[in-house]
Amino acid sequence: MITFKKILCPIDYSDCSAKALRYAAGLALKDSGKLYLMHVIDKRIYDYGGPVYEVQPSPDEETITHLKQKLGESVPKEIRGDIEVETIVTVGLPAQEVVNTAEKEGVDIIVMGTHGRSGISHVVMGSVAENVTRKAACPVLTVRETKSK
Repeated sequence: MITFKKILCPIDYSDCSAKALRYAAGLALKDSGKLYLMHVIDKRIYDYGGPVYEVQPSPDEETITHLKQKLGESVPKEIRGDIEVETIVTVGLPAQEVVNTAEKEGVDIIVMGTHGRSGISHVVMGSVAENVTRKAACPVLTVRETKSK
């Protein structure tokens, strides 16, 4: 039987990352696991639709504390006391930061949303979920954003 005792869930505050959080929280509840919520501040600056690799200034401690609090508040109120949650905020390239954190924390699974972009938007923006899936040593569960009809 496979159990997930350490679950990493990157959050970018999109609808699909909120949906992924529901899956991650469910896994944590099922296996009495620890949920690592992570937000990566992308260090790239975008210009004319593509990344320009310039480093943005690092946020101060007050900003980091506020972001960690906001991450914790994204867990549904009805289960906050039922699972152990750790919040992580980093600065860097999102996919690489997620993979590095997964290795550092020894997580059993990464649960993350994917926007399902294709065509030119995929080429320009890339896919964090795709890069994480390719580089992570652990399983990655991607949760796709569903379009309302």
